[in-house]
Order: sequence, then C-alpha cells, then structure tokens
Amino acid sequence: MAKLWAVLGLVSLCITTLNVVVNGAPITSCSQTPYPEVCYSLAADATPQVAEEKTRLGFGDFTLRGAMVRAQRAHQLASAVDMASLDGRARAAWADCMELSEGTIRSLNRSMGSSGQPSDEDIQTWLSAAIANQQTCQDGFKELNQATSVTALPFASDNISELLSNSLAVAKSNAVSKLQGGGSRRLLSKEKGYPSWVSAADRKLLQSASVNADLVVAKDGSGHYKTISEALAASTKLRSGAKRFVIRVKAGIYKENVDIPKSMKNLILVGDGIDATVVTGSRNVVDGSTTFRSATFAVTGDGFIARDMTFENTAGPQKYQAVALRSGSDLSVFYRCSFKGYQDTLYVQSQRQFYRECDIYGTVDFIFGDSVAVLQNCNMYVRRPMSNQKNTVTAQGRTDPNENTGISIHNSKVTSASDLKPVQGSFKTYLGRPWKQYSRTVFMKSTLDNLVDPAGWLEWSGNFALSTLYYGEHMNTGAGAGTSGRVKWPGFRVITSVSEASKFTVGNFLSGSSWIPGTGVPFTAGL
Repeated sequence: MAKLWAVLGLVSLCITTLNVVVNGAPITSCSQTPYPEVCYSLAADATPQVAEEKTRLGFGDFTLRGAMVRAQRAHQLASAVDMASLDGRARAAWADCMELSEGTIRSLNRSMGSSGQPSDEDIQTWLSAAIANQQTCQDGFKELNQATSVTALPFASDNISELLSNSLAVAKSNAVSKLQGGGSRRLLSKEKGYPSWVSAADRKLLQSASVNADLVVAKDGSGHYKTISEALAASTKLRSGAKRFVIRVKAGIYKENVDIPKSMKNLILVGDGIDATVVTGSRNVVDGSTTFRSATFAVTGDGFIARDMTFENTAGPQKYQAVALRSGSDLSVFYRCSFKGYQDTLYVQSQRQFYRECDIYGTVDFIFGDSVAVLQNCNMYVRRPMSNQKNTVTAQGRTDPNENTGISIHNSKVTSASDLKPVQGSFKTYLGRPWKQYSRTVFMKSTLDNLVDPAGWLEWSGNFALSTLYYGEHMNTGAGAGTSGRVKWPGFRVITSVSEASKFTVGNFLSGSSWIPGTGVPFTAGL
C-alpha cells in the first residue's frame, strides 16, 4: 500500500503530455477533469519515493490507482465496524454497501488490466458500474430513512465517487481520441445472430428444445435437487474453470430468494417456460429490505443466461419497492422470460444486459437501474397501481454524463395488463421519469398503445434533470406514439436521424466486438 501511494506521488500536478479529450476539450492536467480539486488533492496526498517508476504512469493510471487505493481503504474501514451496533435498517443498508464496494474494487481492478487487456468500452462499462454501486449504496440508506448517516459512511468518504468520475472522464476521452485519430473499431455485421459473448454451444442450447444439463432442479423430487439455491451451492463443487454450467429448472413454483454472486460466472438456467417455471418471493422496503436486497432473484456473476422462466415479487403495490429480478451481471442474456411485480419489478442495476422476447409487468418505475440494457421484441404490461399513483415504465439512473449506460427499448410493445384494462382511463401512464440527473432512455420502432399519456414522460421533481436527461423516441407506432403533445423539455427529442437512433441498437449500444450470424433465436444487431 505504501509503495502504491509513493507511485501516485510521482505524478506531478502539471501533467501536460497526454492529448485526450472530454466533451471536445483536451485534458492536459487535473484542471480539465470533472473534479479537479479532488485530482489535485490526490497528488498532494502522496509522498514521492520511487522516481524510476514515474515514466510508467500515465494520467489514466494515476486516476485509477487513486480511486482504487481510496476504495480499498473505505472497505477496510467499513469491515472494522461492529454491525451489532447498528439498528436493523442501517445494518441492511450497510450489508448492501459492503457487497457493492467489493464490486467497485473489482471493477477498478479489471479496468487496470488485472485479468487481461480491457477495451475502452470495457473500461467505460466497469467504471460506470462502479459509479452505480456508489449511488446504490447511498440510496439504500436514504430509502430506509437513514439519510443522516450517509455523509459519515466510509463508502462516501475520501471523494471516491469524484475519483471514479475523473477516471471515467479520462477513459471516455481516450476512446474518443482513438476514434478521432483513426483508431480501428471492428465493424459489426448486419447479420442476425447472437452477440459475440454467446458461444456456438450456448446458441445451440438457447434454441434447443432438449437440454443436456449438468444439474436438474425439480420441485417434485425427480431431479438432483428440490431448490435452485441447493443446486447453485452444489455447482461450486462440480464445475471446473470457466466452462458453462447448465442448470435445468423443471416446472414448478420455487418460493425462494436466489442470489448468484460474482464468483459464479457463466451459468445458464433453463426453465420449462414462462409461468411454468416460477421463482417467487415477496421482500420489499416496507418490511425492512432495501430495494437492492428486495430482489427475488439477484445475479452479479458475469455471463449469466436465463431461458423460459418467470421471476416474480408478490409483495403487491402497497409495499412499494419490491424487485422481482436484479442483474449486475456483465454480458448477461434473458431469453423468453417473464418478470412480474408492481413498483421496481426489473432492476437493471449495472453492466451490459440483453433481454429478448421477455414480458415485464409493473406499475411505478418498473424497469429501472443504471446498466447498458437493451430490451428487444419484449412486452411491457402496465398493471393497475394504487389509487393515488401514476404508472411509469422506466426510471433510468445515470448520474454522470460520461457513463455509457441507458435503457434502449427496441421493437417492443407497451400495453395494458388485464387488471388495468377495465380502469385504464382512471390512471395516467408514462414512458419514464428521470430517477437521476443524466437519465437516458429511448423507445425505438415499438408499439405504444393508447394508455400512454400524450405528454409521454413525467417529471421526477419539479425541473430536476429536465435539461440534462436524454429521452428519445424513434419511429414508434400505435395510438400512444404521437409526439405532437410530448413534453417540451430540453433533454427530450424525437429522433429523426437514423445514425442517431443507431447509437442505441444492440450492435452499437452494447459494444459487441463482433456478431455471429445465428440460427434459432433471431437477434437484430441494427435498427
């Protein structure tokens, strides 16, 4: 640790040799970062001792290493706290923050090349996830009425969030600089297929009616285990290396809260179909869970794939935030799945996620989070809320303008669920509202039924984020798709440019390195 601080100290305050840009302007020193005073204080906080290492450090390494050291220090301080001294709600939020801070450290390690040479897109994704983790931690304390504790948290100390923003700005500017300098970016095929992270064997599995599973879960006892959690625990002993591990979950109602941690990578869960294989729970914020921890099914292990399953939270609208599924799994795929809840049904918390031919049911902010998420050929079913509520399909949570995150809904449908249809006129429904300052959501080539209010979008609180958000609509159809009555916010736009809309396609928005012409399940890379 001392040596690392010494290395940081070697980076002087007058770094002027690097030619990178942020928002079109060159960064030559701390003065051009989003938080220059934090950048300067980081350099001043170190004592130079190892002069020969100075030439090895660039500006990006300087900011990343600084964020890493402070994130590790915060985690160490938090680990030393006596959890028994906290009340139940604070303890729940604290536990979330411990997990999230570990995720932040992991994202920084990966960004620094601990497991290979990451691409610019990878680094932007992982740093965006780290920023989302910081925000999720603080949100947990606020929603459990522990807001006075937030500023004293180790997780919020040492300007970690600001250092992450500085690192993200440099990472994004590096990517822009390479493109402006003619750097190569591999072209994406216009074929229909799977994203490059889905192997040929996985594609065959996803389209096959029969499944050659490593383990079988069956409620009736006809498999290896009766619960998904038992099968997951067993999988840690049975699997080897990074090979895909397939768990077949037979038809049945599984009343359990499932958590797939970051150590469980490349898992595939295959059910017997929507509403046949059902994972159900009822955790919620009213009864003491944080939104983060309320999820019936949570996954952070990278490369997760689920097929033909239903994930639900049955807490009901009166219990407010109650998540059916939360994903922080990078390069994850959900195919022919259903997500059922009311408020906060599908939590696309962070990293790159793809949803194909899925059904999402909910009322308030029922698709929300700060990931790079594309939902394609999906159905959003708006349910009946409580009498004093308005429905909002999305609530995207981008807090930094340099994050590569957002929610893109393509070739999908927004319509009423069966319980809303008879009373549809009594409730207003909107496409989304800005949960955070740089909220970003687009609806493209989708069918919007007549339940969508002519204004389209709803304020969160007064003028908050109306000029900094990015909300777009491109070539939608249906009775609710007319844009003449849409909000007049500076951040809203009707996207008429194909090149602008193409930024939010699977091929571009998810930053896939290549596309493999596929058989079986179609996957549209472009518009």
